Amino acid sequence: MTAANPAQGVSATPLASDFEAATREQWLALVDKAIKGADFEKKLVTRTADGIRVEPIYVRADANPALQAATPGHAPFTRGASSYVKGLGWEIRQAISATDPAHANTQILTELDGGSNGVVLEIEAPGQSGCRIRSAADMAAALSGMRLDLAPVALSAGLGATDAAAQLISALPGLGIAAKTAQVFLGLDPIGSLARWGTLPSPVQKALVEAIALAGEARAEVPLARTVNVDATIYHEAGATEAYELAALGSTLIAYLRMFEAAGVSPADALGQISFALSSDTDLFATVAKLRAARRLIWRIADASGAGDAASNLHIAARTSFRVMAQRDPWTNMLRSTLSCAGAVLGGADAITVLPFTAALGEADDIQRRMARNIQIVLQEESWLGRVLDPMGGSWYIEALTDEVAKAAWGQLQEIEAKGGIIAALDQGFVQDQIAAQAATRAKAIATGRAELTGVSAFPLLGDDGVTVTPREPAPPVKGKEIVRPLTPHRLAEPFEALRDTADAYIARTKRTPSVFMASIGAVIDHTLRSTWIKNYLAAGGIAVLTTDGYASAEEAALAFSKSGAATACISSSDALYAEHAEATARALKAAGAKLVLMAGRPGDKEAALKAAGVDQFLFAGADAVATLKGLQEKLGIS
Repeated sequence: MTAANPAQGVSATPLASDFEAATREQWLALVDKAIKGADFEKKLVTRTADGIRVEPIYVRADANPALQAATPGHAPFTRGASSYVKGLGWEIRQAISATDPAHANTQILTELDGGSNGVVLEIEAPGQSGCRIRSAADMAAALSGMRLDLAPVALSAGLGATDAAAQLISALPGLGIAAKTAQVFLGLDPIGSLARWGTLPSPVQKALVEAIALAGEARAEVPLARTVNVDATIYHEAGATEAYELAALGSTLIAYLRMFEAAGVSPADALGQISFALSSDTDLFATVAKLRAARRLIWRIADASGAGDAASNLHIAARTSFRVMAQRDPWTNMLRSTLSCAGAVLGGADAITVLPFTAALGEADDIQRRMARNIQIVLQEESWLGRVLDPMGGSWYIEALTDEVAKAAWGQLQEIEAKGGIIAALDQGFVQDQIAAQAATRAKAIATGRAELTGVSAFPLLGDDGVTVTPREPAPPVKGKEIVRPLTPHRLAEPFEALRDTADAYIARTKRTPSVFMASIGAVIDHTLRSTWIKNYLAAGGIAVLTTDGYASAEEAALAFSKSGAATACISSSDALYAEHAEATARALKAAGAKLVLMAGRPGDKEAALKAAGVDQFLFAGADAVATLKGLQEKLGIS
């Protein structure tokens, strides 16, 4: 905004020039006043899973000037590989997993009629369930009616990728689509399959040579085919951080470029037929930064190979994270999927697959698939998120975070390459160990409450959630000698879900719901903070809480407990009322027959006195909730 001068027109002097520039020191002084002298680092600074520092505020100096000066469609392609918006912004590419080709075809046509403009055909193979494609005829039956010149198909066949790719190429003539216009993603990724299942149908080098040879044959017949897929979602689902997922992607790309070059294919030509896959999860800003950093990383590798310009033709598909999906209260998964999809859009994904909210439970029905598809349609056609190139670009925070993620990924890529590359690093167990450590750190954060899973560790729903699904058919076993230790996918909610499963088995066996009597002292305003926390905390372990508005005295609480039929009680109130009533309440509850007396909150210097009065265990935030709840289940006879 500028100041206007009636005589001279519009001045070039900003209005802000009339004010003194604020300094960081002045801002810090105001912050210190607001947080009342608390530690700035602990209160306002956070770190990502990669240890990247996240400040409470960013200014122009925090962003890399070179990246800020970059524009969409130009190297290093951080802001996008295109200089203009294509269509509605991205391809809605939904997954098809019906076991029968005819049923898969029905699902495909329903998806396309409902608004998708591409599909992922999941194919049954060792280690994974999906559509049973045994021949080119089966492939043709599954894809019948598809206009592959308008709506691409991407194959997801894992250890069966080479067979599926050959079957698709053979099926094209029968589909009535000219091979030169067909848009197909064959999904050849032997390195990814090795990482995921620990083995391959043939020795590693032979599998790589066969995949590159098939890629060449397919490309000759179908010029638009993307033959090889660098699938980094495998590392994400096993627990990798954003930067490590990119490091694995980069090292895999390097390995494939070398294999193409050995087969006489230049890096520029190879890049034109390689696609990339990344996961998008509920950390929206981290997802945005990861996708933006991915393009920069791919460009740098391409540029080092003498094919920097070819990176403008890159294609990144994003899939909403499976590891964030929950089996309990699965309705919350729709929120997770929406946030994950938005992150992929804002990060500039070329194609997005949104998992149905029941993905962790079994096969999705028509309604569940429709809801997944509609998340994308709403974001695309109502929110118009795809109408702007790099909408998060220019944000000093996003630019700084993108820069830091890219640097962290490059450093970790160099570590993998120092081990001899991605295959050697997998063979040595280096990648697996790194990802296991990252997953353990994340699991600890969730268990201790530093990170929360809505509907699982926070605000869990006891009882029937009203969702029913058809169980997914078991996958064929993986055969052959294990070459490397496989990367097994893990969902974040699994430890808490195991607790709930144990409680459900107890209920089914005894016809009783495990419960704890809440001995809340004082008025609702006195105890509600801790009482609500305890209710949610115990529910995460499948334990119900018997609550009231509160009791005026220890005797009143003990009398209500004796009438409740419960064997366990939990004292809950404010620190002030604890000082006056906690010990007396513990003694009264023990006298009333409580076998186990719990107390909400840390005991501080009163621990010895409270234990002497009858408190058996203290429940508080920051402790390992999974271990604590498992111990409580054992004490309550649930396990």
